[in-house]
Parts: sequence; structure tokens; C-alpha cells
Amino acid sequence: MNLKSISLALLVVLIWGINFSVIKFGLEELPPILFSSLRFFVVAIPAVFFIPFPKTSVWNVLGVGVFLGILKFSFLFVAMKADASAGISSLLLQAQVIFTIILSMFIFKEKISTSQLLGIMIAFIGFGFFFLTVNTSITMFGLILILCAALFWGISNIIMKQVKGVNLLHFMVWVSLVVPLPLFILSYFYESHEPLTLLLNSSFKTWASLAFTGYISTLVAFAIWGWLLKNYSAAMVTPFALVIPVVGIISSNILLSEQLSTIESAGALLILFGLFVSVLGNRFYLLVLKTSKRRV
Repeated sequence: MNLKSISLALLVVLIWGINFSVIKFGLEELPPILFSSLRFFVVAIPAVFFIPFPKTSVWNVLGVGVFLGILKFSFLFVAMKADASAGISSLLLQAQVIFTIILSMFIFKEKISTSQLLGIMIAFIGFGFFFLTVNTSITMFGLILILCAALFWGISNIIMKQVKGVNLLHFMVWVSLVVPLPLFILSYFYESHEPLTLLLNSSFKTWASLAFTGYISTLVAFAIWGWLLKNYSAAMVTPFALVIPVVGIISSNILLSEQLSTIESAGALLILFGLFVSVLGNRFYLLVLKTSKRRV
């Protein structure tokens, strides 16, 4: 990956890491499925009236809309409402890395280099450190929901990877149109029969949360992520997501006063080192090898 692509990947990591704390702000006043519906509504309307349908199959749009918009975010938001902290949610959701790489190996026959495999293994040792604090930060129900959300994210990654030659900003706008109505219906029957009353009584903080999760986290970040997956292998791109829980835990500590323990700090450092090995390992090895040959 070149410097531009690495910078874009890190920008997505920063947005998605902070997003978990921002979601918590929105869920203080709105039920989770309604919040998820509104998140995609603000992305789709009125943009779909000005942006042409992307040059891809309608099934790709529907697939990402269902797996990413309806399933992944609904499961995640329900878990975060009362069953999982923002920091731990940002961590567990990165099981999508495993799901994406495994699916890519079977579907696209992608191969993983030695440095990528080593880096992922190191990162997941750090990933495992966080499970020592799961009992106090998440319920079993929340754990199951977030792991399901991670699987749905992995499936949507695979769909986005095979979308070729498409304006991904246009793609995400039309994907967002798939989501609001089904979720609004679910919310009406299972959460509240008075959604307009809830909205009218919502504070500026809730609307700011919707704007950030809708325009920045959904539209901008997923468009960049899709572009990266289209141009690089899943094994190269998805390890960046391992840094999301680091950003998520630090930001939740600052914004929500969730405590960052010694164990979590140790896990975060291992994740960062694993990312370095996975993304830059081959280049670093070749640089050292060339330097050694010159000295000889």
C-alpha cells in the first residue's frame, strides 16, 4: 500500500473508533433500531434525487444494504443500548477481520503472506487481552449480538470487494436507501408507536450524533473502505480495522469516562505492533535485507 492509501485507511480507523462513543450519545434518547433507521435516512434523503444509481447490479446494492445497514447496525446498536460498553463494542466488532479474510480465501482464493499472517496473529493475541474484561463490560447477549454484527460486516465487505468500476460515494447513498423503511417498521412495532414524538423531544446532541454517524461514519468512511477493498487484498486492508478498538477505547475513556485498564493498554500496544508487521512487514524485511547487502 502506498502512503495515500495508508493515510486513508487510518482516517477511516479514526472515524470508526470515535463513532462508538458518538453512537452512545444518540442512544441516550432514541431506541437503537430507530436510531439506525434515521442514520441511513439522513444519508439517502435527499441525495438519491441528485445522485445516479451506481453502475452495478441492484443485487449488490441490496446485499450491502441488508447485511451492512439492516443486520450489522441493528445488532450492534441493540447491543450497545444496554449490553455493551462503547470501548468493548469497538473491540469485539473487529472479529469481522477474521470473517472477511476467511471468506476471501474461499471465494476469491486470496493468499496471505507470511508477514500478514504473523501480524494478524500478534494482533489477535492483543485482541484476546480484552476478553479478560468482558464480564464487566458486556453481557452474553451483547457478545452474541456483536459477533453476529461482525459476521454481517464481513459478508458486506466481500460484496463490496467485487463491485468494480463504481463510484463508491454513489454506491453508499443508494445502499442507504435500502435501510430506513424496513428498520422503521421494525422500530414502530417493537420499540415505539410514537417515533415523531421521540424525535421532536431529542436534543441537539442526538441530532449531532445522527449527523456524524450518517454522513461521516457511513457515507464518507464506508466509501473509502470500499475503495481500499477494491484496490487491495482483504488481508492487506482489514488488519487496519484492528486499530479501531484502540481508538474506540481511548475515545470512550475521554468522552464517556470509560476506564482504560492496564490490560487494555497492553492489548492495544500488541494490536498496533501486529498492524505494523502485517501491513509493512514485507517492505521492512526487504529494506533490512537491501541495507545488509550494501554493507556486505
